[in-house]
Amino acid sequence: MPQDAQDLKVWQRAIDLTVCIYQLTKHFPKEETYGLVSQLRRASVSVASNIAEGRGRLNAAEFRQFLGIALGSTFEVKTQLIVARRLDMGSSAAIDEAAALGEEVSKMLTSFIQKLSSKATSKLRAES
Repeated sequence: MPQDAQDLKVWQRAIDLTVCIYQLTKHFPKEETYGLVSQLRRASVSVASNIAEGRGRLNAAEFRQFLGIALGSTFEVKTQLIVARRLDMGSSAAIDEAAALGEEVSKMLTSFIQKLSSKATSKLRAES
């Protein structure tokens, strides 16, 4: 049965990441509005959105797939933050905070995916 994602710690931290990214990118140069600002914001929103969409699916395999997409988006965010740092956009402390949140969320997602995968493997073994 589909469930809401709001009770998941990883979803809550993904929302924190998105808010952090929005606050960080408010201070980026105006010429980046349709460049790095847009990319960072869309990738960060994608993390929580894919967790929520996966949680709303009917089975664990679909949920795992969406968690994998969310994980990919965290790597996009981390890469874009490296670019922002190298271009001296935003404060170093704000970039550090966003990068740390991105790292935390990616670790949480990896762990969650592994847990769901091991449950699926255990279930297959039990059915054999």
